[in-house]
Amino acid sequence: MAGIKITGLDKLQKKLQKNANMTKVRAVVQKNGDQLNDRMKSETERAFVKGYSLGDTAGSINTTITDGGLTTEVRPTTEYAPYLEFGTRFMEPEPFVKPSFDTQKEIFEKDMKKLVR
Repeated sequence: MAGIKITGLDKLQKKLQKNANMTKVRAVVQKNGDQLNDRMKSETERAFVKGYSLGDTAGSINTTITDGGLTTEVRPTTEYAPYLEFGTRFMEPEPFVKPSFDTQKEIFEKDMKKLVR
């Protein structure tokens, strides 16, 4: 699966350490990871319209929290998930990761900005 890189984390981390309680940061990371998981699962219902989906991809979406609660990873674990997301020469893409991430990214940024005010 293609990775997504967020830049500017050093500046944000310094500001957070100065202004925010890290317990609240961890809570925001947890909440947004859970919301992304739910959003991605519901997006599979919208995106997969070809009639051959049995829910395996939605059921395979897992959330892993690491780095002392400061990192969350949400991803499908079926080996064919990239084919669904990006398509193949035989199949049109049915994206469900990127639309979910793009929506959740905005919410996460707002939540983090609330903490550093």
